[in-house]
Amino acid sequence: MQGIVFTDGASRGNPGAAGIGFVITAPDGTVLAEEGHFLGQATNNVAEYTALIRALERAAELGCRDITVYADSELMIKQLNGEYRVRNDGLIPLFQEVQRLKRNFSKITFGYVPRERNKRADQLANMGIDTGGIER
Repeated sequence: MQGIVFTDGASRGNPGAAGIGFVITAPDGTVLAEEGHFLGQATNNVAEYTALIRALERAAELGCRDITVYADSELMIKQLNGEYRVRNDGLIPLFQEVQRLKRNFSKITFGYVPRERNKRADQLANMGIDTGGIER
């Protein structure tokens, strides 16, 4: 099954109160899953990676084998595509977890999208901070 994944992490302060959000859809736009969670205190980059990790776990649970992942974190996408190295000690284990989770998929592509095209994941991440998390 194919899936399209939009992820976002948010931090109010850096570090500060942080949340994650993601939406997984079928190619026709049908929402398969969406979640927002409160993380506690974290940096924005940690929140971005944590959102991606949770989205990859959920996509695998749904049976997605071929996925395209979109995020508005240019740094994370460039790191995942091998354009930038991961140098931050706090991000290295998160990056390694993404590498491990990639094995659950026959095909995975990472792409950058501007914030305007990632609105629902952003809303879910902020709702995660505001309400302690939602899941559907």
